[in-house]
Amino acid sequence: MASSGGDPSGFIGRGVCMMNTSWRDKQHPNLINFITTFLTANSYRLNFLSVSPDFIFNNGGLSVAFVFETNWDCGKEAAIFSRVNTLKRQFKHLYVVVTVPTAEQNESFNQSYFKYGMELGCPTFVPVLDPEMGFENIVKIAHARGVWKQQDIISTMRNEREQAVQCMDAFLRVLTSIPGIDSHDANALAQAIGSIEAIAKASKGFILENTDLSTEKAERVVRFFRDPQYYLSPKIN
Repeated sequence: MASSGGDPSGFIGRGVCMMNTSWRDKQHPNLINFITTFLTANSYRLNFLSVSPDFIFNNGGLSVAFVFETNWDCGKEAAIFSRVNTLKRQFKHLYVVVTVPTAEQNESFNQSYFKYGMELGCPTFVPVLDPEMGFENIVKIAHARGVWKQQDIISTMRNEREQAVQCMDAFLRVLTSIPGIDSHDANALAQAIGSIEAIAKASKGFILENTDLSTEKAERVVRFFRDPQYYLSPKIN
């Protein structure tokens, strides 16, 4: 039996684990005690619900579903693979953990896997030697998917920030190309009015009311966007 003390795998979950009540009632109490202890040690909250898979983990804003066969029985292979095929259509992230403690069970599982035409990685099957090892793998997988999700969010936010900076740079280049308009003026226009399109439509009076630009500068902004002869003519700053 694998150890459940402390944080043996070096990760902390702080997520939610939902266990299928029907699955729980079929297991040995020692396994349920192990699972409860392991989840507590890794900062997961455990709920018992009538969910379709055996487990659903929510970690880092991502839900990951698991089928957990704690003792492979070749006599139930048809029902197992039928259930897996149903669940993989319902859950984007589905894993199947199968306990195969003997060489005979492992061989039976491998034959059944190809017999029922399972597609590699769709879903991912994880054979293990004992139920405790299987559950530890379940938690590790759920945690890893949550970490990847958070990294994707961080990467997306970083890309959005970079795009925003690039857009702002382009925005400032347009406005500071207007004779007499400096970076301070451009920022004032951005904060008070917004986009280039909005500034292009703004009246001189609106610009004067909402920024600290002088009358002369407000007139230059309006002329720049509305008088082709003005913005097409050569400028000397």
